Amino acid sequence: MLLAIILIIVGIAAGIVSTVSGLASLVAYPALLLLGLSPINANVTDTLALVFNGISATVSSRRELRGHWHELLIIMPVTLIGCVVGSLLLFALPANDFKKVVPLFILLAGLFILIPRQQQHHQQQASWLRALLWLGVFLVGVYSGYFGAASGVVMLALLLFLLDAPFAECNAEKNATLGAANVVSSIVYMTQVKIKWLFVIPLSIGFLIGGYVGPKIVRYAPVKPLKILISIGAFVLSIVLFMQNIK
Repeated sequence: MLLAIILIIVGIAAGIVSTVSGLASLVAYPALLLLGLSPINANVTDTLALVFNGISATVSSRRELRGHWHELLIIMPVTLIGCVVGSLLLFALPANDFKKVVPLFILLAGLFILIPRQQQHHQQQASWLRALLWLGVFLVGVYSGYFGAASGVVMLALLLFLLDAPFAECNAEKNATLGAANVVSSIVYMTQVKIKWLFVIPLSIGFLIGGYVGPKIVRYAPVKPLKILISIGAFVLSIVLFMQNIK
């Protein structure tokens, strides 16, 4: 019972952080490790619970998603194809080599978010840059299926430059896209790993609550301070993961 209560609280906190910034792993992943799960089981448990985070965040973000479903019909397939590739790679390749570059990805995403955007920027972007951004969306899909820590903040950073939309709307599209990606990853994981349902169920309840609350915070929060907080969180997570790599 105590474990369930702890996991629900962790899930609420991680769900809010996830839908506001994409940094759920800053809360949930270390907590699951402290509660005794192995790194792979912690990653799988986190991903399965995040499915419910994506559901509640999408419901809560209907206002922001209005008029953007045509964009999601492009973003989602690109991400999901990458996600399938990444989920299969998790069980085929050693994670240690890949994790060495993860802190750099997260650090760059934190910096990217701080770069001010120009209005109508998408009309001024060179074709090679837009192609590179779309490649980035695919690679985030691969990354989210393979490991996933802070994949949300990397996706958010890309969408802020790929789409001509306000911060809250880009954030909503990020939540919906990675929510679908977590469904795909979870299906693959369930065929490969014994699921720790004792952890997944209460964590999912917390994520469901936190995922509904988070978008409402983004809707009314000032954008500049929010971006700074997200960047600080990304920097902290990149340092933590870097320190883990050198141990």
